[in-house]
Amino acid sequence: MIRTALAIVAFLFALAAPAFAQDKPDNADGRFTLHRTDEGFLRLDGRSGQVSLCLKRSAGWECQTVPDERSALEGEIARLQADNANLKRELLAHNLPLPGGMRPSVSGREEERLQLPSDAELNQMMNYVEKVWKRMVEMIITTQKDIMKKQP
Repeated sequence: MIRTALAIVAFLFALAAPAFAQDKPDNADGRFTLHRTDEGFLRLDGRSGQVSLCLKRSAGWECQTVPDERSALEGEIARLQADNANLKRELLAHNLPLPGGMRPSVSGREEERLQLPSDAELNQMMNYVEKVWKRMVEMIITTQKDIMKKQP
């Protein structure tokens, strides 16, 4: 049984060892991680997230930044959101309904301000709460008196 357990541990270690060996930092602070590819190495900058492809050239190694599609996609998303907001404004300006389930965006108009109650409204509310409290206390006192009368 011990042999079986040791064999399983050794097997698991053998499976995990290549995974640990794949990502070795190329410097002491661990900023860069290298991944082997068919052409060379991909270098991941741990601080900026920038990826570079490093290739062996006649004069030495050369690393070129891989184009980041994320910034292009984020720019396109921002452009589409602005176009969408403009189209919504145009539809609303012509008194046309927005397509199914869409609501006007808040960004196109001033945000609503919180309307706090006036002093008169606060006083009216406090009078109401005071009346409710007094009635509840009266009910409790009446109930206590009834209980005391029923006791022998």
